[in-house]
Amino acid sequence: MLSLCELRRAARLADEALSGARLRRIVQRGVQTLLLTFEISSDKTHLMLSSSPEYARISFSGPGENAAPGSFCEYLRAHLTGGTLSGIEIVGEDRQVGISLQTTSGSYILILSILGARSNIYLLDSGKTLLHSMRPLEESRRELRIGEAWTNPAGTAPDGTDRWEGTPDQDYLAAIEETYRSIEYEREAEQLRRRIEQALKKERAFLDRKAINLREDMGEAHKAEGYRKKGELLKSVLYRIRQGDDMVSVTDYETGEVIEIPLDPKLSPAANLESYFARYQKVTRGARVIEQQICELEDVRSQLDAAEEELRKACEGNVPDKEALEKLGSGPVIARLIKRYFPKRTSQPAASRGADKKEIPARLLPKRYRTQDGLEIWVGRSDEGNDYLTTRLARGNDLFFHLEGYPGSHVVLRTEGRTDPPVSSILDACELAVHFSRMKDAGTADVHVAPIKNVKKPKGAKPGLVYVRSGKTIHLKRNPRRLESILAGRE
Repeated sequence: MLSLCELRRAARLADEALSGARLRRIVQRGVQTLLLTFEISSDKTHLMLSSSPEYARISFSGPGENAAPGSFCEYLRAHLTGGTLSGIEIVGEDRQVGISLQTTSGSYILILSILGARSNIYLLDSGKTLLHSMRPLEESRRELRIGEAWTNPAGTAPDGTDRWEGTPDQDYLAAIEETYRSIEYEREAEQLRRRIEQALKKERAFLDRKAINLREDMGEAHKAEGYRKKGELLKSVLYRIRQGDDMVSVTDYETGEVIEIPLDPKLSPAANLESYFARYQKVTRGARVIEQQICELEDVRSQLDAAEEELRKACEGNVPDKEALEKLGSGPVIARLIKRYFPKRTSQPAASRGADKKEIPARLLPKRYRTQDGLEIWVGRSDEGNDYLTTRLARGNDLFFHLEGYPGSHVVLRTEGRTDPPVSSILDACELAVHFSRMKDAGTADVHVAPIKNVKKPKGAKPGLVYVRSGKTIHLKRNPRRLESILAGRE
C-alpha cells in the first residue's frame, strides 16, 4: 500500500491532471477496486482506487472491464455519474485522500482510506454524513455508522518514503499502477500455480492408492482357476458327498495329490458344486473389470504427465506465466481436479446452522480466510470473540493456534474432520496467529498448536483466557509472501 509521502504526491498530481473533469463511468474491478473514468476535452483518464489491504492505492490505469458491480458501485453510479471533479486532497492526518465531486443533486466526497487491513472507500455528502462504504464497516472502522457524521481515524501516519521518487510527475500515477499490477499478477500467478500443483499432487496420491488396491484385487482374481478346478474335482466325487458334510477329500487327477475341498454343510452337494463354479465366473468377470480399470488408470497418469509438463513450461521464468496457467487450469483435466479437491463452498459453516446470523453480534463473529488448500481459518476479533470462536464455533478435529508467551487473537484452522490437514494450511494459520498478536513484526515466533478438544476455558476466567492441554510448538520463520497470500484470501 502507499505511504503518506507517496499518497500526498499522487493526490497532488491527480488533482492537477483531473481538476474540472467530468465523471463519465464507474466500473468495479474485483471486490475492493473501483475504476473512475474522467473526461476532459474528449480525452479520457482512468483513475484507479483500490482498498485492498495489501495493495491499496490511487493510480492511473487502462480502461476496465464492465464487471458485475456491488451495491457500493451501483450507489456511486446513481449519484456521481456526470459529476464534475472539484478537487483531490489529503484528508486528516492519516493516509486518506478525498475526491470532491459536484453533481446536479449536490456535493459529494469520495474518500479512499489506506489503513492496511482496515482500508476502505467511503462516500460522504456535503454535510460530511457517511452515505455508503465499499467494504463492511465492521471490517474497517466499527465506530462509524451509515447515516451518521463522518470522523477521521485517530492518530497520524509517518511520511514514509517515496519508492518512485525519481519518476517524472507525468508518469508517476501510471508507475504506481504498473508496480502494483505487476505484484498482483505475480501473486495471482503463484496462487494459481500452487493450486494446480496441489491438485496434481493429490490426484497422484489417489492414483497410487488406487493402483495398490487394484493389484491386490488382481491377486484375488488369479484364484479364479482354483475355483474352477475344485468344481471339476467335485463333479467326480459328488455321489460321495452327503448333506451336512463340511469337507471332502479328492485326488487331483493331474498330480495325484489328495486335496481337501471345503464345503458349506448348509448346502446340498449340487449347491456346493454350483457355488464353486459361480465364484469362478464372478472372479473371472472381476478380473476383466480390474484390467480395464488398470488401463484407465494408466491413461489418467499419462494425462497428468502431460499437465505437469505444461505446468513446468509455464513456470520456467522468474514469474509464472499467468495466461498459460489459466489456460491449463481451464482445461478438462485440471478443471476436473480443482473442482474435486477445491470445491466452491456455498453452505454455511456447521457451527452457524440453525441460528440466525443476525442475532450474533458482529464483534463475536470471526474473520475468515481461505487457504490455497481450500480450508478455512477463523480469527477472533476481540477477547469475547476469542471465547466465542474457541468454545462455541470450533468443532471436531479443528486445530487451535496461539502465539506462545504473548497476547493475541485465537486462530482456528477448520479441518473439515480431517486428522492430517495440509502442512501449507497449518503454516498459513501460524502466520495469522503471529500477525494478529503483539509480535506481528517478529521474524521468528513460537506458535502453539493443539486440537480444539484440548482447549478448555476455566470457570470464571476472564474473556479470552483458555487452558491448553498438550499439543505441540511450531518454530515459525516468518514468510511475508505467505502472509500476503493468506491475507488476500479474506472472505
